[in-house]
Amino acid sequence: MIRLAIRVRRADAELVLAELLTLAPSGVEEVEVSEGVVEYAVYGPPGELPSLPDVRVAAGGALVEVTTSEVADDWAERWRSFHRPLVLGERLVVRPPWCAPIPGAAVDLVIDPGRAFGTGAHATTRLCLELLLDLPAAGDALDLGCGSGVLAIAAARLGWAPVLALDHDPLAVEAARENARVNGVPIEVRRHDLRQSVVPGAALVLANLLRPLLLAWAGSIAEPPGLVIASGLLAEEADEVARAFASHGLDERDRRAHGEWAALLLSAHDRG
Repeated sequence: MIRLAIRVRRADAELVLAELLTLAPSGVEEVEVSEGVVEYAVYGPPGELPSLPDVRVAAGGALVEVTTSEVADDWAERWRSFHRPLVLGERLVVRPPWCAPIPGAAVDLVIDPGRAFGTGAHATTRLCLELLLDLPAAGDALDLGCGSGVLAIAAARLGWAPVLALDHDPLAVEAARENARVNGVPIEVRRHDLRQSVVPGAALVLANLLRPLLLAWAGSIAEPPGLVIASGLLAEEADEVARAFASHGLDERDRRAHGEWAALLLSAHDRG
């Protein structure tokens, strides 16, 4: 197994990540190297990894370093050790299938990270779940950029219905469908490119996306949903994104932060 690592400047990291995901749609590992540098890594046999010239083009002027290294044969088992349960008090647990249930949780979700989509422990997903838990279920929900389906499945378990999950990556669609089946929730999962197609309306939209995608969606909103939980943001990006949504009918109602990440709860103007 080979690990291909790309180090880039933090200032351009999210743009580079968006480009890298076109080369490695099954996902990348993110490591904070220093205050100004982020490392993205992909794993696989040599013939399945992106080519070095393509990686260098994707990183562009943000590139700091590209390295490749061999990883031990037990990499798959060690990879599992990084995916630990997310526990939000007694309200909700998100755990991979190889971890035993945690007693006392009102909602217990089993999410297989599959091809590196994650199990919900990333700060941005955690912030979305915290905001979601504080909302009374009141209609339909949309998970925009669903990945492994964590947010869509949590919304369904908390009483939102019907729930639609959308993602551009076919592997994410497959993973979300399987995780919904395992958790016994009747969500619909479809492929969707928010840059090319209109985003469906819903009482609640969960959007754990990168800043450029959030801004692109905000700029295309014709009829604002009732509520939006927007994350995938660095803390310093939150004001810009909040302003973009406010200009299209959605006001900031709450903001949460965890480390360098932030999430926003937005509501349509007429909801107050």
